[in-house]
Amino acid sequence: MDGSFDAVVVGSGIGGLSFALKLAEAGLSVAIVTKKTKSDSNTNWAQGGIACVTAPDDTLAEHVRDTLAAGDGLCDRAVVEAVVAAGPARVRELVDWGVEFERGADGAHDLGREGGHGRRRILHARDMTGRAIESALLRAVAARPAVRMLEHHLAVDLVTDGKIGRAEPGRSGDRVRGLHVLDTRSGRVSTLGAPVVVLATGGVGQVYLYTTNPDIATGDGIAMAHRAGAEVRDMEFVQFHPTALATPDGRRALVSEAVRGEGAVLRDLAGRAFMAGFHPQADLAPRDVVARAIDAVMKRDGSPHVLLDATAMPAGRFAARFPAIHASCLAAGVDPAASPIPVVPAAHYLCGGIATDLAGRTAIRGLFAVGECACTGLHGANRLASNSLLEAVVVAHDGAAAAAAVAREPRDGLALPAWVDGQVGDPDERVVLSHNWDELRRAMWDYVGIVRTDKRLARAASRIRTLAEEVREHYWNHRVEPRLLELRNLVLVAELIVTCAQQRRESRGLHFTSDHPAKLPEARHSSVRRTP
Repeated sequence: MDGSFDAVVVGSGIGGLSFALKLAEAGLSVAIVTKKTKSDSNTNWAQGGIACVTAPDDTLAEHVRDTLAAGDGLCDRAVVEAVVAAGPARVRELVDWGVEFERGADGAHDLGREGGHGRRRILHARDMTGRAIESALLRAVAARPAVRMLEHHLAVDLVTDGKIGRAEPGRSGDRVRGLHVLDTRSGRVSTLGAPVVVLATGGVGQVYLYTTNPDIATGDGIAMAHRAGAEVRDMEFVQFHPTALATPDGRRALVSEAVRGEGAVLRDLAGRAFMAGFHPQADLAPRDVVARAIDAVMKRDGSPHVLLDATAMPAGRFAARFPAIHASCLAAGVDPAASPIPVVPAAHYLCGGIATDLAGRTAIRGLFAVGECACTGLHGANRLASNSLLEAVVVAHDGAAAAAAVAREPRDGLALPAWVDGQVGDPDERVVLSHNWDELRRAMWDYVGIVRTDKRLARAASRIRTLAEEVREHYWNHRVEPRLLELRNLVLVAELIVTCAQQRRESRGLHFTSDHPAKLPEARHSSVRRTP
């Protein structure tokens, strides 16, 4: 389906849907490109909630302080203050759009607490907050005729002036013109023209062997932005969620940090609580500390997992507060009310991404990014729990106004190049893709995980280079298909993570290296930009 719009949003999570709604309210025509169904997004999997100051005993200053502490010196303080201050208004807007957060008997919000937060400030819809937000936003989008939802469409690459030789890629004067998208059902690649493209493609969890992310989290937006010449920053800061349900099949269902916020305790297999020995906040320490502590205990004891003990909760409390997690545990043969939950760390959230300002603007005019694929400076070296949904709605609000201004600029009527397949055919052996996919994810897990070394990073870089060459050859010699495009993006994302990790000769936040355990006095961003 070729066509033109005022704006194209790639991704249908909280950032993309919020951005699209705001653009539609501004009177613009909008297409939302989503590679599976409209409800397939990282947002839909979010359990904990959205962090926001709403309680009378809480303050904006305390939320700012907690965010800066978790970010370990790399947060942009001005961004943190702006996002926290805008939070209450954006949360009220979510309620206006139909999101129903849990309330107590007195009618006040039932606020949860998670690691790194000094107060209870997490608004939630039991343990299915993301699903509640996603459902409400999809209903709001469906009521806007100006928004067209293109399901089963996978973005292939951006079309920019830099790509078609009218400007230097990613530098001053470059601007976005649209993008190529693959209809995954028909196999046809179309060109969508738009003076504004918003990347809201979520995270990169599938680059690791074990992740809490859904299958769609393949770093598509980050890879496309990098290929177009945009700056990518701080990719080494991959947050490993400390507590994912350990199951024999390798799948890692998330066990929300809010479970520890309600009193659950981490124990080794001998039943000993261990977090007090790693951090003053014990089980409510920031995620990077908890993940490394669990990793250390597992290595010390040679154990396949540790235990999350919620058996002291009042009868029925776990099932009522965490129904989705309760169901996952029961399906795995664990009753959280009667026995501890076996948990392990798993790749969860990327704190780096496409470099943007607080309005989501990138260095390429008309190209915006929002949500997990973007790096605004809010999270720094480690995301404070439940700040991500807050960031998405704040950036969407500020970014939509900036994007609408770009969309209304005079257009020069430039005809965009059509997609050309050439003489390529279908791949003869798809097993090559499966093999490379598995090898990449295992290499990243083994060499670029919770604890890193120079040697491990060098090994990863060498293997990824080989895989990148194999995938590049496959891409140019065969017709594009979803698995190939996602692998192409994942290999590039892996390269970016390793490159940024090799730039950082210190341990800070989520990046811990045994070869450089000290923290440098000055905090600096890592950065990668494609050379023309």
